Amino acid sequence: MKHGMGVIDMKAYSVLIGFLVAMILAANLPASAAEYSLPDLYRLALERSEKIKLSQENLAIAELGTDKALSVLIPRFTAYGNYTTFEEKKYNEMSILIQPKTAGQWGLRLDQQFSLRLKELTALSYSRQNVVKSAQDLDAVREEYLFQVAGAYYDVLKAQKGLEIAKANLERLAKYRDAADKRLKVGEVTKTVLLRAEAQLSSAKSDLVRAVNGLTYTRVILARIVGLENDFTLKEQPESEAGVIVLDQLKNLAWEQRPDLKSRAREQKMAELQVSFAKGAFWPNLAVSGVYQKADQNPASTSLVRDTLYGTAGVSFPFFEGGLRRAELSEAKARERQARYAYEDLKKTIGMEVDGAYLDLITQKGSLTYLEDQLRFAKDNFYAVSRQFEVGLASSLDVMDANNLLVDSERQLAEATYTYQLSILKIKKVTGSLLKEYNDHKTQG
Repeated sequence: MKHGMGVIDMKAYSVLIGFLVAMILAANLPASAAEYSLPDLYRLALERSEKIKLSQENLAIAELGTDKALSVLIPRFTAYGNYTTFEEKKYNEMSILIQPKTAGQWGLRLDQQFSLRLKELTALSYSRQNVVKSAQDLDAVREEYLFQVAGAYYDVLKAQKGLEIAKANLERLAKYRDAADKRLKVGEVTKTVLLRAEAQLSSAKSDLVRAVNGLTYTRVILARIVGLENDFTLKEQPESEAGVIVLDQLKNLAWEQRPDLKSRAREQKMAELQVSFAKGAFWPNLAVSGVYQKADQNPASTSLVRDTLYGTAGVSFPFFEGGLRRAELSEAKARERQARYAYEDLKKTIGMEVDGAYLDLITQKGSLTYLEDQLRFAKDNFYAVSRQFEVGLASSLDVMDANNLLVDSERQLAEATYTYQLSILKIKKVTGSLLKEYNDHKTQG
């Protein structure tokens, strides 16, 4: 009687666990949830990401820097004026004569100052190069963010698959527990077999709860990265691998397309312009100006000049400034060398990234076939051992080993499948093709 009550309690517990899992899934995946494919997530992430917006503001600041550099080449036009009123007192023997007077002048002034080496043009070229560099930095941030979105997307898919595996494992172990219970009642097995089955079933229930929580967490991460609400579902679209991939071609493609490497190359050009700008400090500065001035007095004096128009030109050159110009030139040359070293270092790093992504792709692709075979063998083995157990030809340990092998095979295949999909995207990312393909797809769409 006690034994029967224990079975009833376990069944009630199983129903309760199933109900809780269904409630959690219903909360996470409502019927009205929006469905997103990976390109949809790309689009939303690029529109909503604060990191992308920060980089966009950097580009806007660089464009304003070009306006500032251009303003130096435009003459400065100034208008000025003043008006003065006062009283002049004259004393004689009998009285004091107070005479009011006014004086005023206004004018227009045009000034321009520049170096004879025209380093202002160098500064303008520098600012324009900075705009291009900021745009390339923005592309690099976008591409990195797209890959981050893809990683979160496949994490959710892996978690969903893990939940399916956990549910299937729970169902198998529940059937095994029922079979063990039936055989115990007819005296074919000992109670130890049933207790072992109950323990395995409880462990499967715990795995199911962890799988549900893991799925919830990965969905939260994806929602945070993309800017989604929690009520969404994902549409699975496997990535198609390109044809024959040659490692040297991938490296050349990466060196040609990677926006971060392009940005470093632009930094190198900017450093060269900075050296040229520093050399301009060794040249004289020329200042020219033109002035029109009008004056008025009441009462007017005999020496009053009412209208004045003149121009000036001057050359200035600081012969000694404490070694500042030489220090600035040496600093600019050092920064130029730094930019060259940074470019070469990043180029080598990109080559290693391509090597790693390529080997990872080959590894994942090669393991998929063997893991698929392993899963097929594990399934056949489990069902064969389960039937043997039901007729008394296999022990409970055989069933547990077969089930554990099946669960491990399912998990390994799911992990390898989605890792392989992500490795395809990583090849595109390290070669600078991920953002380009997205833009092409967006244009065609």
